[in-house]
Amino acid sequence: MLQTRPRQDQTTPAPRADRRGDGLSLDARLAAVDAAMTVRLEIAAVAHEVRTAHIDTVPVDLADVVTVPDTLPHTTPAPPPTTYRTPVAALLERAQHRMTSGGWCAGALTDESGAVCMMGAIRAEAGGNDALESSALAVVREALTRRFGGDISVPDFNDAHGSGRIPGRMLGEAASVADARGL
Repeated sequence: MLQTRPRQDQTTPAPRADRRGDGLSLDARLAAVDAAMTVRLEIAAVAHEVRTAHIDTVPVDLADVVTVPDTLPHTTPAPPPTTYRTPVAALLERAQHRMTSGGWCAGALTDESGAVCMMGAIRAEAGGNDALESSALAVVREALTRRFGGDISVPDFNDAHGSGRIPGRMLGEAASVADARGL
């Protein structure tokens, strides 16, 4: 009978030591590097927080970032919404709709293309009713103060923005406030 040796691939080799002579296996070296990197990342995170602690940040609203393209052709404008039943709230809702559907402008009540600012939209929707217009503007000023602090006028707030998205949203918030108060 012939005696055979076990084949080389049937045995499991012992873990090899590092060729550098430190006696660590590859797994041990990887664990050490992982621990060192974790410590470095934690130190960098703390340093970043210290360097940026003085910066005032405003939370980003997802509606300011995500926009959906409008691919449907518009033949006629959509009818204004009728969510609110109180006069001031309904006026502010119509003003918001006018500004978002007809266009937004800054520096003037209306521009040559028919776009309106916040105050221009309120004035147009008030239809000459000065008492209703002034009540709506008072609610908008209060909503601006509650949201952003300070005493800011409606035209200054409108003109401080590069698009009508935030002014339009503030008209919607003011409509909600007016509705909650029964105005």
